[in-house]
Amino acid sequence: MDFVPHPRWTGGHRMTIYAWARRRRFPLLPAPRPRYFDVAPDARVLAHCYWQPHPAEAVTVLALHGLEGSSSAHYMQGIADKAWARGMNVVLLNQRNCGDTERLSAGLYHSGLTDDPAFVLRELLDADRLPAIGVIGYSLGGNLTLKLTGEFGREAPAQFVGACAVSPTLDLPTCIDALERPSNVLYQWNFVRNLKARMRRKDQYWPGKFDLSKLRQIRTVREFDDAYTAPSHGFRDAADYYYRASSRRVATRIARPTLIVAAHDDPFIPSAQFDCVEVRSNPHVTIAITAHGGHCAYVAAPTADSDGYWAETTAVDWIARQAAASR
Repeated sequence: MDFVPHPRWTGGHRMTIYAWARRRRFPLLPAPRPRYFDVAPDARVLAHCYWQPHPAEAVTVLALHGLEGSSSAHYMQGIADKAWARGMNVVLLNQRNCGDTERLSAGLYHSGLTDDPAFVLRELLDADRLPAIGVIGYSLGGNLTLKLTGEFGREAPAQFVGACAVSPTLDLPTCIDALERPSNVLYQWNFVRNLKARMRRKDQYWPGKFDLSKLRQIRTVREFDDAYTAPSHGFRDAADYYYRASSRRVATRIARPTLIVAAHDDPFIPSAQFDCVEVRSNPHVTIAITAHGGHCAYVAAPTADSDGYWAETTAVDWIARQAAASR
């Protein structure tokens, strides 16, 4: 799997920021249908769905976004556009509180909260009778994708044909350490700014549930997780949370065809983590580590047949191939 970066945007930081900042349009993608899933007694999540005329006859892609993302993230929309054009159903899942849904759930999401996508996947199979479904996740959503697939193991539903994780946070302690490098201060600042804003919005719907006075001292994602994410989900602290939520711990149990796409020049997803024995020893896992690509970017020069977003095309192709092979 060869990726040739756009010559104007070569370089991990440059490509990452360009992909994040560039506005994209998808004129052929129809308006989505909203659908709510009651994933827990105190939690409801929203998905934006693109259904083919006969959904029960089509392959379905369930897409999972990254930290502080949503169904409107450019790569989520890009996946929807490409999968829809290939005749697939697409379900873009907003994690708890994401996509302006702070009012729907009492608690917070976290990097290893696979209960929600597992619930959604099973409802789609049981209630909608979908014949084949694959999961695509980016960044934090990539960790969720790998962890979900590993937790399913050999007991995965027969209709679950495979998974693809792009720029996944496979080993959370390693990725958090990398995020805290001085060269990544812009990304850290942006994540923290968005996390703080979300907590303030959440307080409007759940006043007093979280102590917002702690926000003033928080400067890093690790500090936010220590103060809010970890205690909200019963973890001892951020370190305990990162260890227990990392998909690396269950990677040996992955038993469906799974593709990992990552780049050597990703600013805060070190490619060395994918050399771990848990991943390399699993015959169900294919690893594609490219020289370039940045974080969740992978922008190539557009052609008559492609908009240049290589990882999106690769991920959709992977799910389509696994679905065809499973028939």
